[in-house]
Formats: sequence, structure tokens, C-alpha cells
Amino acid sequence: MAKKNALKLSQKKIADEIGVSPPSVAYYLNGTNPLNARFAAAFARLIEEPVDSFSPRLAAEIAQLAAATEHGNVSPAPQPRREPREYPLISWVAAGEACESSVCYPQGIADTWLSSTENAGEGAYWLTVRGHSMTRDVQPSFPEGTYILVRKDFDLVSGKYYIARNLNGRGGDDDDSVTFKQYIRDAGIEYLVPLNPQYQTIPMDGTWEIIGRVIDAKIPGL
Repeated sequence: MAKKNALKLSQKKIADEIGVSPPSVAYYLNGTNPLNARFAAAFARLIEEPVDSFSPRLAAEIAQLAAATEHGNVSPAPQPRREPREYPLISWVAAGEACESSVCYPQGIADTWLSSTENAGEGAYWLTVRGHSMTRDVQPSFPEGTYILVRKDFDLVSGKYYIARNLNGRGGDDDDSVTFKQYIRDAGIEYLVPLNPQYQTIPMDGTWEIIGRVIDAKIPGL
């Protein structure tokens, strides 16, 4: 980072030069989001230093890709790849408001924005898992503090994970109106099921509304 300071590069300038948002630059630099080869190569050009000066692992990865492209006798088939996109980390209260607009979470509504390569669609957002109802000893497990990415446009699929809102303003296991559970449909009956067997299954008796599907998760610090 000494080179960055010497050149007086602000996060906005780095973002403009590389083609990402300022929050994304901050998350890469402070370690919230791991560096990828694309960002590392662009950042190295900007600060006029080799990639291996700050990430030997990515430098080796970039070199291997370059060698394979230059010397391979078989052209690699193009692989589908989504560019990471950032979504705001919002509160459970905001999620419960179930804003209908596709732009209901514009830039500036959240202090933290996290990236994902999942196709989350417009209006998607991150939540922070509360409590222990979705924690268990085998995977998948969602410990308290896990970030979960919620897509607002979804299909109901038994066995997948969803955010549900209680229309009477009362939640399931923690007396909150919005909860994160596995959706199960069995013999025509719908349930919101915690992964932790110490918590009770919630029958969807008409007082619950599914408002989003969880399509990505990340544990802070990994």
C-alpha cells in the first residue's frame, strides 16, 4: 500500500481506472473480498508494480493462464463467466418492508456492499444471519453472522432456502417478523424448516409470505 499512498491514489481513482465501484475497491484492499486475477492485474498496471509484489499466488495464476494461451496446441473453449456484482447489506427490518421497486436499494442506502457472481437480479440484497436456527454439524449450515444473498424474483422449490415474512408481525423462533428457513412442501403442506433440530418447524398457515430466495452465502473472515 506504500506505492498507493505515494501516488496519492484514492479509492475513487482506482475504481474509475479499473472499472469497479469505490466500495468494491475498499473490500478488495481491506480483505473483505478476496483478490481475483482480473482486479490484481489491473491494479498492478495502475500502481506500476508487478502482481507478485502483493500477491505471488495470483501472479503465478496469471502466468499460467498466459502460458497456456500462448503455447497450448488446443484453443481453450470459451467458458461462461459472470462478472461480480455488488449488492447492499441491509437490515432485517428493511427486508421485511418488501419494497416492490427494482431500484429500492440504490447506491448510498447501505454502508456495506458485498459482491457475488450469482445472478441475483435487480433489487437483490445481503442479510446477516441471526441466531442459531440454521446452524448444524453438516453442510449446508449457516452460522450466525453468515452473509446471505437474497433474490427477490424467484420460484418456490422444495428444499431450497428462503426469507419469509409473518403477515401478523410475529416471527418464528425469535419473535421477529422476518425469518430465514428451508422451504419444504410435503403432501401438499408447506413448512418453514430450521436446520437446527432444537428449533420448531413453522407451518405456513396463511400468515407467512415468502419474500426472497437465498442464492449465495459467505462467512466473514474466510
